[in-house]
Amino acid sequence: MTKSLYHTEIINDEGLNGTVSVSDGDSLQTSDPLKDLAGFNPEQLFGLSWATCLNATIEALLKARKAEARSKAEVHVDFCREEDGKGFYFDLKAFISVEGMELADVEKLAQSAHKRCPVSKIIGDYNHITLEVVTYAE
Repeated sequence: MTKSLYHTEIINDEGLNGTVSVSDGDSLQTSDPLKDLAGFNPEQLFGLSWATCLNATIEALLKARKAEARSKAEVHVDFCREEDGKGFYFDLKAFISVEGMELADVEKLAQSAHKRCPVSKIIGDYNHITLEVVTYAE
């Protein structure tokens, strides 16, 4: 096993509607996305994780190139029912933009970041994923 740079432990013993705890004492309220309850749902948590990881990877690539541009990763997560009605899946879309950079260059950067981002690696060759570059806007 390789040496871990960071370790965390997350505990959920209350299901979809309850509290998820981190071993350091922090916690988050969770809720069903189809009910009007306070708390984060799995779709939001997944989107938050991927957007943060993907943009952090883009920032690292920009820094390595000594580029001081701002970047943004906006992730959309849709909870969908399988066509056979027996299961569910996430439809994932990431919209990537970099301030002042040509879209063709952003495309190369986005693809490179997607190959390196640990959350993207977990996603792998998932069938329901779109990575799109867009013009940067505040």
